[in-house]
Amino acid sequence: MSLTGTPFFLTAIAATVIAVLLPLLLWGRVAGPAAVRGAVRLGMVLVAQATAVLTVFVAVNNSNGLYDNWSDLLGRGHHVVAAPDLGPDGLGGLRPDAGPRQPADFAPSHDRRMGRGVIGTTLTGRVSGVRGEVYVWLPPQYDRPAYRDKKFPVVELLAGFPGTAKAWFGSLDVQTQLAPMMASGEVAPFILVSPRTSLLGSRDTGCANVAGVVDAETWLSVDVPRMVTDTFRAQRGPRGWAVAGYSAGAHCAVKLALAHPNRYRAAVGLSGYNDPAAERASITAKNPALRRDNNPLWILRHAKTPPRTALYLSGAPRDGYRDGLALRAAARRPTRVHVVPVTGGHSRAVWRKQVPDVFLWLSEQFAGSAPYTGRVAPAKGI
Repeated sequence: MSLTGTPFFLTAIAATVIAVLLPLLLWGRVAGPAAVRGAVRLGMVLVAQATAVLTVFVAVNNSNGLYDNWSDLLGRGHHVVAAPDLGPDGLGGLRPDAGPRQPADFAPSHDRRMGRGVIGTTLTGRVSGVRGEVYVWLPPQYDRPAYRDKKFPVVELLAGFPGTAKAWFGSLDVQTQLAPMMASGEVAPFILVSPRTSLLGSRDTGCANVAGVVDAETWLSVDVPRMVTDTFRAQRGPRGWAVAGYSAGAHCAVKLALAHPNRYRAAVGLSGYNDPAAERASITAKNPALRRDNNPLWILRHAKTPPRTALYLSGAPRDGYRDGLALRAAARRPTRVHVVPVTGGHSRAVWRKQVPDVFLWLSEQFAGSAPYTGRVAPAKGI
């Protein structure tokens, strides 16, 4: 039975109701010595509490997109086929645009939490050796005859940890919020791409390449973009790509854009952090060199030339805002950093409210890029 399916949720509710009613019906009917009666009654209370906790967990999980299946929940989800040493550029001497096109086969998602229009596939990265699901949503203009020869900009969406590739479409309602704004021309018609980021069970990859363990950075910044541009009318390279994330996904988004300005024009980080050690499960926090090399602030300060990229960073004072200010202080042209303070805690409700302004800002970064005309209202602070 699926962890996130309606049948399991209804089963958990039914089990809770039964577990609560049984003590009411059987409390005075328990026979035997006092010790036995006490043990049975205590057992009934514990079962009632356990089923109630289970129901709450399932509701929270379904609402927030923390775990997609039993393997993820139990820390057994493993999505690494191979993890070769790909070198500093994450390419291992290969050219990401080399070889024939290999479009992927997509099918409509049947997960009602993600709403209409989301399609998905399972991709095995040719360079990274990572295997995982990728979900895509196409803008309203994509199938219109006037746009049939146009290529569209892309925003890659990264979940936090734990988190699933469905979270942006489910708990953040990104496409539901943006569809009317794109249709009216208020927001650029982005293709939205959400790949799996939880690749090592209960360990967070930090979106890093660690030889022999995982090549998550290459999975996200090389294999997924290549598949998308082979399959859809998507723009290639930094001219057409941005990356956005929340929490651990924010850390990843900012790091990827600063480390690879030749792959991304802009990045959005909602309630993120610079030091990988902010996520206790991060594999990059366990090694001093990896911890340093995967810190966006260190990357920015030690770049040979300032990265030609733009960053939108938001958060509360102790939840991303100060890290954003540190990046802004370290930035030199052509790097641009926009920092927005928010309130409300580290929650998807806060990030959901930021979606319109985030994409207004992203549209500004892509103004003038075909097929977008740049008709956009200025992004507001939150």
